[in-house]
Amino acid sequence: MARAVRALRGAAGPGLERGPGAGPRVRFGPSPTGFLHLGGLRTALYNYIFAKKHRGTFILRVEDTDQNRVVPGAAEGIEDMLDWAGISPDESPRRGGSFGPYQQSLRLDLYRRASEVLLERGAAYRCFCTAQRLQLLRKEALRSQQTPRYDNRCRHLSPAEVAEKLSQGLPWVVRFRLEMGVEPFQDLVYGWSKHEVAEVEGDPVILKGDGFPTYHLANVVDDHSMGISHVLRGAEWLTSTSKHLLLYKAFGWDPPQFGHLPLLLNKDGAKLSKRQGDIFLERFAQEGYLPEALLDIITNCGSGFTEKQMGRTLEELISQFEIDRITTHSALLDLEKLPEFNRIHLTRHIENEGLRQKLIRDLQVLVEHVYGDQQVDQEVLEKEYVEQVLLLRKGHISLLKTLVSSDYSYLWVRPSVTREQLQSLSAEVDEIGKLVLGLMTRQTAALTVEELNKELKSLQKQTRETKYSTMMKLLRLALSGQQHGPSVAEMMVTLGPKEVSGRIHKALSG
Repeated sequence: MARAVRALRGAAGPGLERGPGAGPRVRFGPSPTGFLHLGGLRTALYNYIFAKKHRGTFILRVEDTDQNRVVPGAAEGIEDMLDWAGISPDESPRRGGSFGPYQQSLRLDLYRRASEVLLERGAAYRCFCTAQRLQLLRKEALRSQQTPRYDNRCRHLSPAEVAEKLSQGLPWVVRFRLEMGVEPFQDLVYGWSKHEVAEVEGDPVILKGDGFPTYHLANVVDDHSMGISHVLRGAEWLTSTSKHLLLYKAFGWDPPQFGHLPLLLNKDGAKLSKRQGDIFLERFAQEGYLPEALLDIITNCGSGFTEKQMGRTLEELISQFEIDRITTHSALLDLEKLPEFNRIHLTRHIENEGLRQKLIRDLQVLVEHVYGDQQVDQEVLEKEYVEQVLLLRKGHISLLKTLVSSDYSYLWVRPSVTREQLQSLSAEVDEIGKLVLGLMTRQTAALTVEELNKELKSLQKQTRETKYSTMMKLLRLALSGQQHGPSVAEMMVTLGPKEVSGRIHKALSG
């Protein structure tokens, strides 16, 4: 902190001694006002990808200066979700780093010193206007159908008047003097841009009466003192950038490069709303979506990549990313496509031996959670059996939890079927059982559903009087205890020869 404070009084320099060849330093600065949502994830992801593409550093900085809106535990939850998504920061409140604290509420002394520098240089001033006066200004502007703005009244107070008010103990805030003549800047996405903020805004508050800074001061000071080289943030901050550049100029600092990311919208063009409830990462994690699927879909609907196909891994996103490919068009997100994205990534996880081991453990936990009170046989929880289920259902399911739905209950709960129940369907139950058991001794594991259907039809022809439909009802009942469900061939392929044989034996002897 001391080094950063000393840098405040320097006339130039980026605020961090960056050696030759050092990679970029970027940051994601969420406010801990709730759960991390898809829009925030997208901003964090672009920063992460940019850093990793250029061998730089990705920083998480918690911007909690608006204490009235802070939700307890939200900051920790945001970092948890970044870890879950696989885009963990290199420096953060949890991990630490050389330029902390990484939480703005712990950096108040730095902002106070920064405001003193601006006061000494005449670039800022103390404002003593009461909340009541500011409210009257606002009401009058609205009544006149004008945009509310501060009238800069206290900008014109003389040093003597300021001293008098201070001696009276009047509360005050610090405001920054906006000046005309803003220089244009080249945004990495939007190109050349400038906004004469002094024409449309009053002088902004940069330090509040409670000692907390506003966004404008805190971000400029922190980006400088943390050595941020590139600021990649949402397009809603584009019009504020000229104001921030005036602050950099007042401090005598070189600004970072700015790149403003186009908005992430619903597929109908409406703004993503936190009130929807279904855009928070916790919800997707609880539903069982893979983080790779979310990273894939929120980049697939936007721009900045040389390829735009489904199923891209994080490593592929990094290699395909080119910042000059980001367009100014808003990204339209169609969450109805998310299950298909997840199916593709789930298939890749199942095919990868290392990733498959985690899926096996996760599925074992799900089975015990859903069917634990139904006396699940331990054999169906064995690694080999669970792994076989995953491999055979690969490409057919979008979510792992689908395998514990009622449609797939036959996989985990062995039915209690009596011989009498089977005989009520066909008197040839023993003959049918022997034929199926004989089939199971051959290379059935390699058979497809189509091939097994042919085999079953061939077996039915060896019976004397049992119809094919009746034989299928009998086998479905023996294997699942249900009258309805997946085809018998699909069930047999998924269960495997060993489990099918075990259930047929049990049913015949029951």
